[in-house]
Amino acid sequence: MSHEPGPEHPSDTDQPPPAAPIFVGSDDKSPANKCPAVLVIPGTGDLLQVGRRVTDPGALAAIAEHTAIADDEVAIWTPANLRPALLEALTGPEDTDRHGPGEPPFEDLLAATTRSVVHLEARDTYDTDDPAFHKWQQDGDTSYEWDAWIDLVGAAVERGVRFRRLRIVSEPVSDYIRWEHAISHGNIKAGEELRWLPRHLAFELPHPVADFFMWDQRLVAYNFTDGRGIDTGRMEYVADPRRVLPVVGMFEMLWERGIPHADYTPT
Repeated sequence: MSHEPGPEHPSDTDQPPPAAPIFVGSDDKSPANKCPAVLVIPGTGDLLQVGRRVTDPGALAAIAEHTAIADDEVAIWTPANLRPALLEALTGPEDTDRHGPGEPPFEDLLAATTRSVVHLEARDTYDTDDPAFHKWQQDGDTSYEWDAWIDLVGAAVERGVRFRRLRIVSEPVSDYIRWEHAISHGNIKAGEELRWLPRHLAFELPHPVADFFMWDQRLVAYNFTDGRGIDTGRMEYVADPRRVLPVVGMFEMLWERGIPHADYTPT
């Protein structure tokens, strides 16, 4: 809520004290990303909430009848089943050692997916320290440990999830891309639809500067690599429909120009 700073209302720019917040609870009916959550700052009793940003024009108009939303504020939707956690946070949680689920593992995100997964890869080199890559360079061996991936993705595909992977590559392709193409039999066996898109065929189409997964066209998980192409382990999750919708259209335009794996020969 917007207000003037005063003795009873500290400035909106005040930050919570450095004490670590206590996790109180999260929405157990949101298995895909465990997003809505409430935490409390010890000592002050201030609450921290995580939830979906309200973007519906009607809801925002209704809120505006009662209060302004400043530039540094946001309206947050909180599910009804998080009410007990909110009440507990207000009265003071007794258990200060509980922990939330943390970042959702890939397996949980896939298990919660009902319709589709898309994955965009746009680098020409990833982890060149991979022993399998070095072995391929030495003797052309295209074997790879695909069993776990085939079981995981194959089960999702079997229950009706469409899994599409698009690789944007520069030509002539790097050794790493040539190796990826050679071992992609595992992706195909898992039930993935795989396409390759030469960069010169997509130069005028927009696409993000980071690789990403998109789940059911509602959650985008961006992953970041360092300058050598090695995964940093950092992920950024975007669920705001206003930011997800352009990614949906963007991927479809790129996918249309992609060449099916069976028809693509690295040059």
